[in-house]
Amino acid sequence: MAKPKSDYSIQTVSNALRMLEAFYREDELGVSDLSRRLGLHKNNVFRLLATLEQGGYIEQSPASERYRLGTRCLELGQAFSRGHTLLRRARPVLEELVRKAGETAHLAVLRDFEVVHLDGVLPDQMLLTALRVGQRLPVHCTALGKVLVGCGDLSRQQHFSRIIASPTELSARTEATIVDSQKLFDQLRSVSAQGFAVDLEECVGGMRCVAAPVHDASGCVVAAISLSGPASRLSQEALNGDVGRMVVAAAEQLSQELGHGL
Repeated sequence: MAKPKSDYSIQTVSNALRMLEAFYREDELGVSDLSRRLGLHKNNVFRLLATLEQGGYIEQSPASERYRLGTRCLELGQAFSRGHTLLRRARPVLEELVRKAGETAHLAVLRDFEVVHLDGVLPDQMLLTALRVGQRLPVHCTALGKVLVGCGDLSRQQHFSRIIASPTELSARTEATIVDSQKLFDQLRSVSAQGFAVDLEECVGGMRCVAAPVHDASGCVVAAISLSGPASRLSQEALNGDVGRMVVAAAEQLSQELGHGL
């Protein structure tokens, strides 16, 4: 019987990766900050910082003497974009969707039951939804999250159900956020049946969104495409009607390009 991959993990490497991830929401961090966040002694933090700085993944600000991500991280991100088939195929689909709908489009995937935005395209509008590329958001209050879980396989849905079995797991981001787990489960069942999901100011007040799933050649849901914009331009009827159909069509087009249904 094969050992789980976790048995082969190297603690020092794991700590280095955790250190890089600590900068996800912070522009700069000091040694004391990192020591406290990572639960590591300052000497260990110094050694990790020195190693990552030598490789260009971390750099020290001359002004503040605090640390920040280095240019090597940007280079790796660009390499990911170049080598990722999903991103290459999705970009023209997102651009065409934005051209037709005049709202902001995003491509996202699910990671640890958070929505990770991989790419996005802005429309030529004065009032619009900002790009969220690289950002993570909760599943329960986003159209992307609801469609990635609701249209995903049964094991993913069951796992998510166990995670949010307690009502305390669902935090409210706006007055419209669904915080009752049973109501969310009911909505996820509807999402699975209709093939798309909506966010009615549940994540950000004044903003609405609709999303549809992207399938690969095997039929698995590997990503989702969304269209979002101000509530003043995106009525609930539009999201469930013409706008929703445009997003579903874009997701189906990308799915076909990934080999689904061929």
